Amino acid sequence: MKTKLRSLIPLLGLFVLVMSADLHPQILPKVSIGFDQSKAPEDAAVTLEIIFLITILTLAPSILMMMTAFTRIVIVLSFVRRALGTQTLPSNQIVIGLSLFLTLFVMMPVLTQMNEKAFQPYLAEKIDYKTALKEAMNPVRGFMLRYVSEKDVALFVRISKSPLPRTPEDLSNVVLIPAFIISELKTAFIIGFLIYIPFLVIDMVVASLLMSMGMMMLPPMMVSLPLKLILFVLVDGWHLIVKQLMYSFN
Repeated sequence: MKTKLRSLIPLLGLFVLVMSADLHPQILPKVSIGFDQSKAPEDAAVTLEIIFLITILTLAPSILMMMTAFTRIVIVLSFVRRALGTQTLPSNQIVIGLSLFLTLFVMMPVLTQMNEKAFQPYLAEKIDYKTALKEAMNPVRGFMLRYVSEKDVALFVRISKSPLPRTPEDLSNVVLIPAFIISELKTAFIIGFLIYIPFLVIDMVVASLLMSMGMMMLPPMMVSLPLKLILFVLVDGWHLIVKQLMYSFN
């Protein structure tokens, strides 16, 4: 009898839950998108603004990587990992996360200007969205103009067959953005080459010592990796690399 009662307890609990759900039904939100005729032109303008904002959010990762300091930082940190020979340590998530926070640190003055000159006036309805986009783009253009190479700008001006700009303000974003990306890639590879040199010397010395000792069957990486890690920790490598990265943007 006790066994039957114990088996009925879960069924009674389930029955109570079902009855309580019927007595107090939960209200779930419903989201829908539809098309209808608009009686005012303002309705269509608001719809277009929403579509534009959704498009901007979709392209946000590309904008972050291509128009900020993210490209240089993530490439340099990837070079550090490869130079150490640790393969997947630190992991990609850690490298990208550190790059994002360092990018935010570098771009904070630009973000502050965008907030003061574009975002806050737009929220206060002092300017329209077209003026807000232009004012928000000006600090980003100023950042890119500081680090873009004249050679790369001349390349894209020549390819696009656009008129020669007399001032930096005459450069279109179509020319400035790819020129900035090429310049950042070049700078990142130069820094990566300088990072590789001391670790390459350690690998060469270890390989020469093992060969002279006749230990050809022992992989040089097994000996050089601990030495590189010890050297990197003793000189406080992450501190030096991050400091030089930050100074490269000053």
